[in-house]
Amino acid sequence: MALHFELVTPAKLVRSEDVHMVVVPGAEGEFGVLEGHAPFMSTIRDGAVQVYKTEGAAPEEIEVRGGFAEVSEAGLTVLAEHVEG
Repeated sequence: MALHFELVTPAKLVRSEDVHMVVVPGAEGEFGVLEGHAPFMSTIRDGAVQVYKTEGAAPEEIEVRGGFAEVSEAGLTVLAEHVEG
């Protein structure tokens, strides 16, 4: 079971990979997304997107500034205004 995760900025596609889980800094609070999550859309606040490549793995953190997150049948897409690094 894998979640397809894409991280996109206005300039480029930063990430496109299958992962176990992603925790997103939503405007209303952090939320985790696994494969099969119900369709959902949220604005995101400045903070770290935590990417868990496998179950039980330590997360990789990617700093983002502003944007939106969309969960659909295709997976999770984070449209960030800016990605650090």
